[in-house]
Amino acid sequence: MAIVDKVREIWCRELQRDDIEVGDDFFALGGQSVIMVRIQGAFIEELGVEVPADQMFLNPTVASISAYIESLETRNPQRAM
Repeated sequence: MAIVDKVREIWCRELQRDDIEVGDDFFALGGQSVIMVRIQGAFIEELGVEVPADQMFLNPTVASISAYIESLETRNPQRAM
């Protein structure tokens, strides 16, 4: 499964929606700090990456945060996904 698909799956689960598209904005979908923390935890547990809160604000869509996560793997190829 591609990173973008995994990220979308996490967002759908944590935001309790099944209609999230890759270009939807986290905050426009009703995202707030408590949900963001749960998503950050899921990224660590399920993807093996730590995404700082500032990156969640800078990359508020599934597509943009997925690109950020993929860039982490490029910078650190030993990182397990």
